[in-house]
Amino acid sequence: RGGQRAAPAPLSIAPMMARTDRHFRFLLRLLSRRTLLYTEMVTTGALIHGDSDRHLAFSAEERPQMLQLGGDDPAALAHCARLAEAWGYDEINLNVGCPSDRVQRGRFGVCLMGFPEVVAEAVATMRDACALPVGVKHRIGFDDRDSYAEMLHFVDVVAAADRSRRDYLENL
Repeated sequence: RGGQRAAPAPLSIAPMMARTDRHFRFLLRLLSRRTLLYTEMVTTGALIHGDSDRHLAFSAEERPQMLQLGGDDPAALAHCARLAEAWGYDEINLNVGCPSDRVQRGRFGVCLMGFPEVVAEAVATMRDACALPVGVKHRIGFDDRDSYAEMLHFVDVVAAADRSRRDYLENL
């Protein structure tokens, strides 16, 4: 069953578009059981409107397996989080790091660092939708917003929203 955070791994293979497909991940898993493997980024639109079987299928030998999602709509991300859990993924990762122009035109990837409240809501909504751990991959910054203070603000807003939501749920 999914949902168990993988033990710390000495090596992590980052999501790479058109590279970290299921065949590549299987090969890497043969080389090391202690490597943290991510899928390539899959957009919420591809999962909701496309061939979700093609995007979500993986072999049991690849586990632990992390699904990386791209999107900015909390409801769509929550739907995809439920799909990930149903498919047996071990963790979900929200991509807030892809710098490609195409991705940013869709208002996801690194440009989301400019909208920490959106990321916070998305993470909280995904965590409410499933029992899997949800993480965020981000960069130090983007464009001219690359100071330590700006990155810290982003992390603080996302983390504070998550803590507030957990506190609220525990007190229900």
